[in-house]
Amino acid sequence: MWKLERLQSFEAAEPSWVAMMEGDRARSLKLVDGEPVSRAARSTAHKRIRVVEQPVTPYLRWEMHVLATRVAVAEEVRVLDAGEVADLEIDRPLPELVVLGSAVMYEVTYDDSGMHSGARRIDDSDVIAACRGELDKLFAAGEDFQPYYEREIVPLPAPRVTV
Repeated sequence: MWKLERLQSFEAAEPSWVAMMEGDRARSLKLVDGEPVSRAARSTAHKRIRVVEQPVTPYLRWEMHVLATRVAVAEEVRVLDAGEVADLEIDRPLPELVVLGSAVMYEVTYDDSGMHSGARRIDDSDVIAACRGELDKLFAAGEDFQPYYEREIVPLPAPRVTV
């Protein structure tokens, strides 16, 4: 499974994000650390490309802590600075994608406030193959998650979130 994530802010309902929004970083991180990773997730190859803009948004700071727990057990994550994909975003930002094997791909959609609004299913094997080729290139160009996380995210103060 492949994921390409580009948006910098979402309206998430996960308990750990809600705790962060309430200003309780300690509880938020404790909840993140306690989230179980399913056996299926551990047995299936997951590759994720995370595009990051500066300054890092409060949501993305929180999400990076979530990804740190997933990297430890189940996922390969690479990080790309938004500037590295600017040449691919002349007309619009890269889409949020989920690719399941070679048979199906979804373009995940969100409304202007960051609420999930659906997904467009793509079954065209040629389109999927072309996208997987581009994802391979982006993944190869990205930085390994852990060094990025340690250098860029861990030193940041708790995000200030206004509700």
